[in-house]
Amino acid sequence: MSVIIQGSQQRQIQVGAGPVSKASGAISGNPTINVFTVAGGEVLITGLWLKVTTSITTDGGTLAVNNVPTAGNTQVIVTATDLGTTDSVAGTVVGLDRGTTAASKFLVGGRIDLNAVVTTGVVNLVGAASVNGAVTVYVTWIPLSDGATLVAS
Repeated sequence: MSVIIQGSQQRQIQVGAGPVSKASGAISGNPTINVFTVAGGEVLITGLWLKVTTSITTDGGTLAVNNVPTAGNTQVIVTATDLGTTDSVAGTVVGLDRGTTAASKFLVGGRIDLNAVVTTGVVNLVGAASVNGAVTVYVTWIPLSDGATLVAS
């Protein structure tokens, strides 16, 4: 029996291009880490998740995700979420929980669907409350403007 559509083609139909990934490197303190660069207009981030590569163990240590456009206001994509009080150990997949706020929150084992419009500029991973550890950030995306792109920073 022949295969009509490949797995990568099915993934692109359902969630867009990618996944594109960026390793944070060692996280310590209250860093702002550029993870993705958006160029040429707006893109729709259809999915976003983290994979913990070094355990996050600082009580109260939070991570958030922002879009900092070249023009306009900074947009909170994922609200600062405590991933350290209950340790997030290496190998843990951290998805999203929409909750009741305007922006999503991180949730261990959560969903990936996001559907956030971001524009030309950077997407940052923002740590606070002396967060520690390391993660790899993954996104899937669809260009909304002709020629728009999203790449790892």
